[in-house]
Amino acid sequence: MKTLAIIGSGHLGQQIAHYAIADKHYGKVVFFDDVTAEKSVNGHAVLGTSDAIESAYARQEFDEILIGIGYKHLNVRAQLFERFDGKIPFGQIVHSSVWVDPTAQIAAGCVIYPGGVIDAHAKISENTILNVSCTIAHDTTIGKHCFLSPRVAVAGFVTTGQQCILGINSTIIDNISMVAHTQIGGGTVVIKNIENPGLYVGNPHKFIR
Repeated sequence: MKTLAIIGSGHLGQQIAHYAIADKHYGKVVFFDDVTAEKSVNGHAVLGTSDAIESAYARQEFDEILIGIGYKHLNVRAQLFERFDGKIPFGQIVHSSVWVDPTAQIAAGCVIYPGGVIDAHAKISENTILNVSCTIAHDTTIGKHCFLSPRVAVAGFVTTGQQCILGINSTIIDNISMVAHTQIGGGTVVIKNIENPGLYVGNPHKFIR
């Protein structure tokens, strides 16, 4: 089986490593990390910093890569994806418990945690993470480099921009568009288009900052 490299060996990277192995998407995981000095994390070797990735790939030390950096650093996620896109193959993990309609599209670099639903003609764009039990209804597009927390529910014909964060248990009703760099707080219900980036919370949603 293939070897997966994960950029970032923190909690999110470790979760992705767990699903990669436990759900049998990859046979081996290695890390690259610009912060830690550890040589191994949870039994997975740390091969160096992000500057070592291209040379390690040239030496065939891994086959595909994913970014294990979370919602607090979406700009870094986006920069790393753009840096290696076209140079290193990006992998994909869609947990075996996720229901994916045959017409749905899930792009490279995405990770979808257990229990999700990706409905007809939905599109999950590059380098996006959907945490546990997210539901993406028909004809909805989630933009690049987004992070959806557990149990997010997105109705049909919704479009989000890039680098959006949807908080735990948030709900987006149908026919909504959301600009890039929008953050939706936990439990928030979005009932109208969001045209200005920022943090929105409440039911119905209100702009905070």
